[in-house]
Amino acid sequence: MASRKNAFYAQSGGVTAVINASACGVIETARKYRHKIGKMYAGRNGILGALTEELIDTGKERAQHIAALRYTPGGAFGSCRYKLKSPEENPVQYERLIQVFKAHNIGYFFYNGGGDSADTCLKVSRLAERLGYPIQAIHVPKTVDNDLAITDCSPGFGSVAKYVAVSIKEAALDVTSMAKTSTRVFVMEVMGRHAGWIAAAGGLAQEKEGDAPHIILFPEIPFDQAAFLKKVQQSVDRHDYCVIVVSEGVRTAEGKFLAEAGTRDAFGHTQLGGVAPFIANLVKENLKYKYHWAVADYLQRAARHIASKVDVEQSYAVGKAAVELAVKGHNAVMPTIVRQSDQPYKWTLGVARLADVANREKLLPRDFISRDGFGITAKARRYLAPLIQGEDYPPYRHGVPQYARLRNAAVPKKLKAAFQI
Repeated sequence: MASRKNAFYAQSGGVTAVINASACGVIETARKYRHKIGKMYAGRNGILGALTEELIDTGKERAQHIAALRYTPGGAFGSCRYKLKSPEENPVQYERLIQVFKAHNIGYFFYNGGGDSADTCLKVSRLAERLGYPIQAIHVPKTVDNDLAITDCSPGFGSVAKYVAVSIKEAALDVTSMAKTSTRVFVMEVMGRHAGWIAAAGGLAQEKEGDAPHIILFPEIPFDQAAFLKKVQQSVDRHDYCVIVVSEGVRTAEGKFLAEAGTRDAFGHTQLGGVAPFIANLVKENLKYKYHWAVADYLQRAARHIASKVDVEQSYAVGKAAVELAVKGHNAVMPTIVRQSDQPYKWTLGVARLADVANREKLLPRDFISRDGFGITAKARRYLAPLIQGEDYPPYRHGVPQYARLRNAAVPKKLKAAFQI
């Protein structure tokens, strides 16, 4: 048993309603492979936990508390937006990771995140081998943006898609009730910096011609102000109101974000400052309609109470598969979701090399967007609809959901030198 290597799990980037379901899958499966995996540690605040040697011993948690992660939103161990530079640019960071892994006998690295995390996972695997301390690095896919390559969909997306579709349907009923004498235009801003998958999901609220949303603005389609205003006016003329879903990443024909705030996040991405009020103000200035706008923001990615059952099942499955791949000897890979059919919806798991996933972005295909650029096609609907199917409610007590509360017991540090982030 002394030869068993320990494992390290970390969450990265923006969390989702179901990222903890993946954590549950990783931890529960690792416990079943005690003959191969020693202790399962988690990083406090993601990869920062490895750099600062702030590890959490998940073995101190009871089985029922780990099981409760399956229906708990947020990041149970803390996440971070912290991108490791290349080993050539900053070798000290990677050397520190290997020092921590060596000190705690860690031989398995499970990194739960998006495209940037896949890149980090790949770099750690390659450098560890070069430094003579091989790490089996497995990426666990997660991103609400649905822009990961290879996998049919990204765990986390189905739940945010369901939230957006339901929210726009309910808001539209409110607006149509008051349109004759009050609000004519409602704008809902959703996430999606470069890819319009979440915005497209708003189109699932439509059941028949004339239903909201009447306009969807995608990052993939350059914003045409004249065409947009014309479409708004046509909608109000025909239906008395207009409901708009706008992706935060909508740009001009010149490529400039409509809502660029002038700052960047830790990954080097442009910080966006709110496109919904910008769009609403255009409507007010040019068409004089009364409006309301809303920004879904964290609500869309934290809404575990309305999570997609399909998404929950897939999120758990990729966590479980990551451990199974590791114990079989795989390295620098990611479990993927493979669609077998749309109706009935059937899926299975596959595997992709991280070299084929890292730093690649899957945008919304043009044939998923209507010819006029303001809606989704039947092909998009066939792809999106299965991903929001089913309900998987958390347990409730006194009218509110009951979520997991972990001890997150700290692992004693072994290295003398501290590491400055």
